[in-house]
Amino acid sequence: MAEPSPKFDPIGILAALERRRVSFIVIGGLARVIQGTGEITRGIDIVPSMKPENLRRLDAALTDLNARDSDGTAPSLEETIPNEPLLELTTDRGQIKVVPEPAGTRGYEDLRRAATREPLGAGVRSSVASVGDLARMLADLGREEDVPRLQRLRRLAEIELGRGLEL
Repeated sequence: MAEPSPKFDPIGILAALERRRVSFIVIGGLARVIQGTGEITRGIDIVPSMKPENLRRLDAALTDLNARDSDGTAPSLEETIPNEPLLELTTDRGQIKVVPEPAGTRGYEDLRRAATREPLGAGVRSSVASVGDLARMLADLGREEDVPRLQRLRRLAEIELGRGLEL
């Protein structure tokens, strides 16, 4: 019998990353939710800074969260991150995906320029990818199922532009 999925606690996951001072940007479904798309998500996708010290902090945070990969073992970031485009993990607080270089980007440094720090509750303020960067990532994937999400992001971008012109 399959083990039940842990209850999704995005604030708990983000708080654990922030306690360890991990430099990261939230992308994917949760970032789109935070930006206002009205989606439902069951996990967090992050793009970490690839600096060695940051990866050590990420490793410590993942240990705090009791992160494990699909075979139930603790991940080895030193072995996995350089060789895999995506690290999918289960934690005691839900799913987390570590994506070193998302589609259509050059990774953390590329996304950092337009990311914003968003207050998410319980004292957690995480860096979240911009609407434009989220749209760029979805468009680069080229998946048919992402077309409605991409349209919502483009509409949000239009609203942001319109709001910026009002004085």
